[in-house]
Amino acid sequence: MKWKLAAMFLGVSLALAACGGGGDNAGDQNGGNNNGGGDTVAAAEQIYQQNCASCHGQDLSGGVGPNLQKVGSKYSKEQIKEIIANGRGAMPAGIIKGEDADKVAEWLAAKK
Repeated sequence: MKWKLAAMFLGVSLALAACGGGGDNAGDQNGGNNNGGGDTVAAAEQIYQQNCASCHGQDLSGGVGPNLQKVGSKYSKEQIKEIIANGRGAMPAGIIKGEDADKVAEWLAAKK
């Protein structure tokens, strides 16, 4: 019984951590600023910190989620965007959507 309770607690904790507390408008928090490469990188980093860092680490080193420091050497931008959209393992689908998902996928794909 204790194991079931512990497993349920862990599952709920992972789900809540992955949600990032952003609500349905979490993707709009960067103000829609898309004024070139530098701003896009800064926006992608901010989106990552708000939605992904709780599982993947502030410095992409991993934690509950896998290490993403060299994820671009394993997956393309399109593959990363697909993982963001559909989820994988304990990661829920659709944490980041739309242009924000594109920005984060492009930023992570450059991590080699």
